Amino acid sequence: MRLLIVESPGKIKKLQNILGAEWRVAASCGHVRDLPNQGYGLEPPNFELRYTPTKPDVLKKLAGLIQDADEVFLASDPDREGEAISWHLKDALGIKSYKRVTYTAITPQDVQAGLSSPREIDMNLVHAQEARRALDRLCGYKVSGPLCMAVAEEKMSAGRVQSPAVRLVVERERSIRSFVSTTHYGVELVFEAVANISDGWKASWLPKEGWLEDGQEYFLDKNTAEKIAALRTLEILACDENERRTAPPAPFTTSSLQQAASNALKFKPKKTMDLAQKLYEAGQITYMRTDSPNLSDSAIAEIRAYCDAQGWPLPEKPRTWKSKAGAQEAHEAIRPTHIEVEDAGETPDEKALYRLIRIRALASQLADAVFDVRVARLAGSVEGKTAIFEAKGRTLKEQGWKMVMAQDASLSDAEEAEPDNAVPSLKPGCQATAVRGDVKTKKTKPASRFSEASLIREMEKRGIGRPATYAAIMETIVARSYVREEKSFLVPTPRGEKLVDALVGAFGFLDLDFTKHMEERLDDVASGKLTYVDCVRDFHTQLMKELDKFVCDHTIPCPECGDREHFRHIRSKEKGWNFWGCKACGTTFADEHGRPGAKQEKEKTRSEETDFKCPKCGKPLVVRPTKSGGVWFGCSGFPKCKVRFWAKDDGTPDVENPPKN
Repeated sequence: MRLLIVESPGKIKKLQNILGAEWRVAASCGHVRDLPNQGYGLEPPNFELRYTPTKPDVLKKLAGLIQDADEVFLASDPDREGEAISWHLKDALGIKSYKRVTYTAITPQDVQAGLSSPREIDMNLVHAQEARRALDRLCGYKVSGPLCMAVAEEKMSAGRVQSPAVRLVVERERSIRSFVSTTHYGVELVFEAVANISDGWKASWLPKEGWLEDGQEYFLDKNTAEKIAALRTLEILACDENERRTAPPAPFTTSSLQQAASNALKFKPKKTMDLAQKLYEAGQITYMRTDSPNLSDSAIAEIRAYCDAQGWPLPEKPRTWKSKAGAQEAHEAIRPTHIEVEDAGETPDEKALYRLIRIRALASQLADAVFDVRVARLAGSVEGKTAIFEAKGRTLKEQGWKMVMAQDASLSDAEEAEPDNAVPSLKPGCQATAVRGDVKTKKTKPASRFSEASLIREMEKRGIGRPATYAAIMETIVARSYVREEKSFLVPTPRGEKLVDALVGAFGFLDLDFTKHMEERLDDVASGKLTYVDCVRDFHTQLMKELDKFVCDHTIPCPECGDREHFRHIRSKEKGWNFWGCKACGTTFADEHGRPGAKQEKEKTRSEETDFKCPKCGKPLVVRPTKSGGVWFGCSGFPKCKVRFWAKDDGTPDVENPPKN
């Protein structure tokens, strides 16, 4: 029996049908080991990671299957995370003989191609995944505690990638708040239709040509604008006619799919990735985590043959695209596994996403859309000064790729629409007579708030995060209440602004260029140019320097022993606590307007017994004071009996509602 181990149980049925009875397909259900929840899980100088099993039952089941297998194939996903999962399986299960196989589509052809090209686990990819995990753990665990002290707020967490994402949202919101709108004026002249053109045409005044003072960006004089709008006779200076070709958009990468699905289908990034995962597991699309916009040669040949059979226009040569800086390009762009299949997916949402992917893949290999473009320049005189106008118009001459993507909502953020303007052929030196002139009152507007789609695009542009992390980042910053959604836009919360204010300038990982640099270093680990230890050690060295200064600048030393790291403000609205305490020396202080006040006396270790009996062991309950001035009851049989109760308003123990912890 041959054993194929994959990540997701959702792939088992499809793969079992492809491979047949001689194979057994099993799933690891994701990662089987992780860093411990308590502690860092790594220590300098070598930062060796200490893992603990997270799915012992899965490991036990796989161990039994491995014993009965003649060959073991590790087929986790074809990315860094998948490579690490294969290594964890090999290491945790003690697999001595294995074959690492990958494929980017679950089809008979792709799976057989992967099985025929086995290899060893790529430890450079594993180390890159481990380095990312180590950096995230160091940043989150070491910074979050001091951050909570600095902002006097519980459960505030820092993140190496999530915090820069919050920063982008906060800075955009603050630029909107501080924006001062400027009212300015433009002029539009309307001319009569010519010949068989049914609509009139328009020309817009260009105030930058001779009407703005030095340093002036907008025209502010409404009276003058009204005089310019009164022009009726203008001289035609030039009329240029050209052909403009517009290439189709590239096939989808992970980020562009998330953006397009957000624009066209109103899907959140996580929903898009969940649906894409289902389509991939069903063998309908290729692997959905990729930053390459290019298709494989065989896929291009298949798409071109299909388009040719439909009679659709094709360019002479297959299309390729230049990848964005920093792209890993481990896999081809997202496409259907069988381009002739028009409809795929189990649910309406899956079907809608599949159609979006298919149409984009088809359009990517079609011919350019061709427009006839006409641009005319006209001039009129106002009080001895020349006012220049420009009229632009275009008509679609050849549809090309637009025949399959006409009015596609997925391009709404990427393609700027040009209004129809039927400019006729005009002869320079002749005159044109306007029938109407309109003053256009305009106001400058601030940049728009980020949507999830536009934030992903901004993060990708700045090199923050990777395709596999975008959906999780969006989900995390909302779930942790750093950002909230308002009419499909992202708005920072006061909590998010406190986070950014505390961290910006204090830690390098909040610097957007530094974040991009760290992604590049992780890429260097993946390619073998940089070692895991060097990558993590350099980050740790800088982080600890910044952390020491942050603790000194943002914390208060214990008045008793001087310790800063373990001295903090302790509050609990539920239990009425509000005081300062030091774990290093055990001293507590009253809170006086947010600062440590008078030293508090320690609780007496012996307290008077009461007539109330412990409901568990029958011994007398003792009464003890709380730090807020109240009392509570505990069993005199402590520590053998740990029963305790809060006091009710009448001073008796609240036996019916014992504390939960």
